[in-house]
Amino acid sequence: MRPGARNSASKGNHPVTLDLRVAIIGAGPAGIYAGNILNNVVREQGGDVSIDLFESLPAPYGLIRYGVAPDHPRIKGIVNSLHEMLDAGTIRLIANVEVGRDISVDELQEHYDAVVFATGAIRDAALDIPGIDLPGSYGAADFVSWYDGHPDVPRTWPLEAESIAVIGNGNVALDVARVLAKHPVDLRKTDVPANVYAGLEASPVTDVHVFGRRGPADVKFTPIELRELGEVPNVDLVVHDEDFIAVDPTQAPNNQVKIMLRTLESWRGRESTGASRRLHLHFYHSPVEVLGTDRVEGVRFQRNEPVPGGAWGEVRATDEFRSYDVQAVYRAVGYFGSPIVGLPFDERRGVITNEGGRVLGESGEPLQGLYATGWIKRGPVGLIGHTKSDAMETIEHLVADASAGALRAPVVADGDAVLALLDEREVEYSTWDGWLALDAHERSLGETDEFPRERVKVVPREEQVGISRGALAASPE
Repeated sequence: MRPGARNSASKGNHPVTLDLRVAIIGAGPAGIYAGNILNNVVREQGGDVSIDLFESLPAPYGLIRYGVAPDHPRIKGIVNSLHEMLDAGTIRLIANVEVGRDISVDELQEHYDAVVFATGAIRDAALDIPGIDLPGSYGAADFVSWYDGHPDVPRTWPLEAESIAVIGNGNVALDVARVLAKHPVDLRKTDVPANVYAGLEASPVTDVHVFGRRGPADVKFTPIELRELGEVPNVDLVVHDEDFIAVDPTQAPNNQVKIMLRTLESWRGRESTGASRRLHLHFYHSPVEVLGTDRVEGVRFQRNEPVPGGAWGEVRATDEFRSYDVQAVYRAVGYFGSPIVGLPFDERRGVITNEGGRVLGESGEPLQGLYATGWIKRGPVGLIGHTKSDAMETIEHLVADASAGALRAPVVADGDAVLALLDEREVEYSTWDGWLALDAHERSLGETDEFPRERVKVVPREEQVGISRGALAASPE
């Protein structure tokens, strides 16, 4: 407990009020929700809390900005609620700062009662089959970062293949397949960056094949994602009758599965329109090898089948193998977290080692004042609703530890000392006002674009920082 602060450990029936300073690392949904929940919980108890939200990129919102396909405006509407939380002024944004490089975990603990890590998962999970590292084989996460204008990926992407395989049966696989197959003109009114539009326009693609290990009854899509796939203009959608022989939609375990099965079933009888591009959905295919000598030339799969009398969606391998000629492969088999210097990391699961959000040391004991939430806590599963409940669990544990006097007091009492430290190191951090300036700039680009739209993303990091820092320098003292 820092000097002069009050701790909420109970004294008889009279709890004493909390007074906390907390750093949250990662300004995606997980970090913003955690900050909002923490602020509400502490203030509802009559306490006081100062929250600094650190972000390694110049802009907030994480995968909502850099992980959602540009043609998903409804999902991006989540940004509106995140904006309101940050605009309320109860959370201070400190962007373009990377923990482990610009400031260490130990240094953060010197300035804050607690540190919450919400850094998410942005790497591709591995697919360990022969040939996966051939030129022409890509991770879906890298491709998503490119088409979403992430500042730390190359500006160009090698779109040279006519036939492409996308391996995976989740929403990311559908996003990747849809963006690859879609005619660029149908993305023109989204926030797709100019360099991405130019790259997609030059693509010679004719066929995109999506392969899933299980059957159509056990896909990991959501109904809205699947339905949107069937609405892509001037692209023929192809499914195969053999994949539906053993599927009885009436036995589906829930309404969501029933809806998706009805959608898939409705596509079985579609006739070709003669479109110049086709999107194929294949089920019961397990990849066993990427084929090629100097680069990708195809993919070999083992065919699966439903287990007779087995659980819903259960499959087993058959003796049948099939090969498809493709010139590019995208693996969309999941995201994976990245370690943070100074923290324990579970290399198998790709998460910070924790229990219920409390970061654990090598011997399994909670590390004082360190917490995790979101995908870096539980792995890359679940939707936004899970992120909120997940943050609530972590914050409840943080507040309980603070109430029990289990947090160590920060050495530095000055709330602005961390900014002085970054200034001393010449770290070009930006703030909420800086983001508002960048946001306004992108919106103005959208208004004046040849095809007016909500925004045109600024891609280069240095340009983002320049616009944001310019607003910071211009603001009154």
